Amino acid sequence: MTSYEAAILDVDGTIVRGEELLPNVTDGLSALDDAGIDRLLFSNNPTRGSDHYGEKLEPHGIAIDSDSVLTSATVSATYLATTHPDERVYLVGSERLETILADAAVGLTDDPERADVVLGSFDKAFSYSALWEALRALDDDVPFYGTDPDATIPVDGGLIPGTGAILAAMEAVAGREPDAILGKPSTIAATAAMDRLEAAPEQTLVVGDRLNTDIELGNRAGMTTALVRTGVTDQTTLETSPIQPDYVLDSLADIETLL
Repeated sequence: MTSYEAAILDVDGTIVRGEELLPNVTDGLSALDDAGIDRLLFSNNPTRGSDHYGEKLEPHGIAIDSDSVLTSATVSATYLATTHPDERVYLVGSERLETILADAAVGLTDDPERADVVLGSFDKAFSYSALWEALRALDDDVPFYGTDPDATIPVDGGLIPGTGAILAAMEAVAGREPDAILGKPSTIAATAAMDRLEAAPEQTLVVGDRLNTDIELGNRAGMTTALVRTGVTDQTTLETSPIQPDYVLDSLADIETLL
């Protein structure tokens, strides 16, 4: 019998790449189901809510309840609504994230002079002007958060710059790092995940393609970790990184070997 009761699964680079389902991942998902393991999908995509992945995976015959999905966007929205309920958040991020924040009753402002909190995230429209405005918003040591640290995002045909690249620019001009990252691998993210699962950390398996987010999340929280080779981590990075998984799999399709 397996010692796992729950599994936290990354999405991009683990289940899908861009809009395409990775080969044979349904075999891995079926193996988890057959073993009676609760699964939670957790994406660091800061432009999507929980409903998106159910809609994305349903045509492939994968049923996902929105309660079984977290994203860095939904975790950030819940955290800000809870910890800064009456404050104005200045967002450097996408319109989709703005909508997710507003739906969670997070107060927003587009005036950097009125910012009580600053949130940095992925934004294809990021520009010099946006960076200048962010610098104004970051004055007076206002709380500064990032949705996620992902410097790149895997898409069909390669990689594109992600939130981490934008945060690096904001850090450089402000002269300080974010006070916290709200998505993976933070303790905030780990707590949000465990609140959705009825399992202890030592009975939870984390599967993902990024060492500094998926694997680090599990390592910090005392979970078992498995890296898949279908995403951004190559062999050289794996061999030289101080962050190491408990297991390495060619893909999620091989998860049955751990159960």
